[in-house]
Amino acid sequence: MKIRLALPQDVDLLAMLEKKHLNDELASANMGLQGQAFSHNELAELVQHHWVVVAQVEQQIVGYVIAGRWEFFEHWPIYRTLLNRLGQLDWDGPKLTKTNSCQYGPIWVQQAYRGQGIFEALVSEIRRQVAPHFSYMLTFIAEDNERSFAAHSGKAHMQVVDFFTVSARDYYLMAAKTQA
Repeated sequence: MKIRLALPQDVDLLAMLEKKHLNDELASANMGLQGQAFSHNELAELVQHHWVVVAQVEQQIVGYVIAGRWEFFEHWPIYRTLLNRLGQLDWDGPKLTKTNSCQYGPIWVQQAYRGQGIFEALVSEIRRQVAPHFSYMLTFIAEDNERSFAAHSGKAHMQVVDFFTVSARDYYLMAAKTQA
């Protein structure tokens, strides 16, 4: 297995994987919700100007994780809600801001490769990539996505810093230091 930064030539495959596996999490919740995949152009921008790390086995991408600056994400309502809450957080760490944090996720690992350490390897590498730029990575996990919550709180060592609701769905806001 090779963990590496995504390259421009990976964008077509990443776009296909985003569309194909978009609703994996939502389908398990059986809530009739639809996710939103990044477009080809958005993925190209993420690869060129932000961070996309992939897990590759032979010539196949079997997992990826995305991190980016808030300027890329803030046009979506859920991220605006998240950013508006940053100044109101009551947690044990320093104040989280747009300048000391970035958005982390989504992360995806092909089902046949789960449980083999790929999640941890992807998180470790994305953390290493963003550490020179940001002290914290933030993400949100749907309250009903127990598997993702367990992985992020356990394997990714993220902690809950807030709880919020958007479009009648509840989310945990989670944070992790980029450097140990």
